[in-house]
Amino acid sequence: MPMETSAFKIVIPARHGSSRLPGKPLLEIAGKPMIAHVCERALAAGTEVFVATDDPRICAAVANLPVTAVMTRSDHASGTERIAEVAERLGWPDAARIVNLQGDEPLMQPELIRRLAATLAGATQAEVATLAAPIADPADVFDPHAVKVVLDRHGHALYFSRAPIPWHRDSFGQTDRAAADAYPWLRHIGIYAYTAGFLRRYVGWPASRLEAVEALEQLRILWQGERIRVVTVEDAPHAGVDTEADLRRVQQLLAGSA
Repeated sequence: MPMETSAFKIVIPARHGSSRLPGKPLLEIAGKPMIAHVCERALAAGTEVFVATDDPRICAAVANLPVTAVMTRSDHASGTERIAEVAERLGWPDAARIVNLQGDEPLMQPELIRRLAATLAGATQAEVATLAAPIADPADVFDPHAVKVVLDRHGHALYFSRAPIPWHRDSFGQTDRAAADAYPWLRHIGIYAYTAGFLRRYVGWPASRLEAVEALEQLRILWQGERIRVVTVEDAPHAGVDTEADLRRVQQLLAGSA
């Protein structure tokens, strides 16, 4: 069955301030700003694309692309809150499906965006969906920058953590390879789909203590007793751009494909 592509929207939250890479959306990759690459990936998914930003320079960077730039407040704590402002200002109905594509993901595959949106459309017990992929590198199981997720038998998230979850009692403490082979660990991929109605509820919730401890905003959703549908994919995208090393890696990849 073909996936729907016309009945969802993509919003790319892109703020100028970044503690590790200031002005990150405007950093040049293969002759154009990173935000332009992200927009092109979003447009390839075949639907409406919006850029939610707090800086007119980012609006200017996408002015020649067939996307809609929306200036938002500068005090949002997360991209999810920024997208909620866009949904409210543009009057999107509660049932509208929105994909949150981070502004530092210039290598996201359009087919994964479409698959995520289609998963949310078919979900009957969740108004949020996200992606995960099997962890192949044993080091990632113990890497706090690689967020792990554990699922229930229906494919809903039980918990997200920077720690190695679940903790394999017998294998941990042996070699990293034995530990990694002992369980099908999953790494969370930070792209979300949700309904506009869910976002209106989300912004009314206070941050949870779990969210603060792990520095993972999705834990606010689980804390409130809401479900997150997780799609496990084999063709995980390359990691986004968080550091100078990430930027150099992506510059090399995209320069080679230009």
